Amino acid sequence: MADTLKLELVSPERLLLSAQVEMVLVPGAEGVFGVLPRHAPTLSTLRPGFVDVYQGSAVKERFFVTGGFAEVTPSTCTVLVDEAIPQAALTAAFAAERVAWAKSQIEQAAGDDDRRKAQDALGAAEMMAEASAGLH
Repeated sequence: MADTLKLELVSPERLLLSAQVEMVLVPGAEGVFGVLPRHAPTLSTLRPGFVDVYQGSAVKERFFVTGGFAEVTPSTCTVLVDEAIPQAALTAAFAAERVAWAKSQIEQAAGDDDRRKAQDALGAAEMMAEASAGLH
């Protein structure tokens, strides 16, 4: 059996995934990085993109994340996300709704902080739309 590491994918609401995996690809702020067993300790912010979970040398599960943090140790990878959408649930219609919602939030923003948050949400929604277009 190949070496594995423990992956925990956690949203504010719940633990989404806890499993022994062969590898994880994480959308770090500086680019996608792979995590294998015995990885050097790392802490990274996340940008919107896919977390790919590998089992048996193939992608077993994919989650689109809107942002968050990843903490890596030699035996674990903990991914704390703002939001995670399983690939199967990521449709063009879902993404289009998110883009429309984010645009409405920008229009309704009361101040700079609200506007910044809404613009971040729009950026994530646009990346979600781009990702969903590439899936189908």
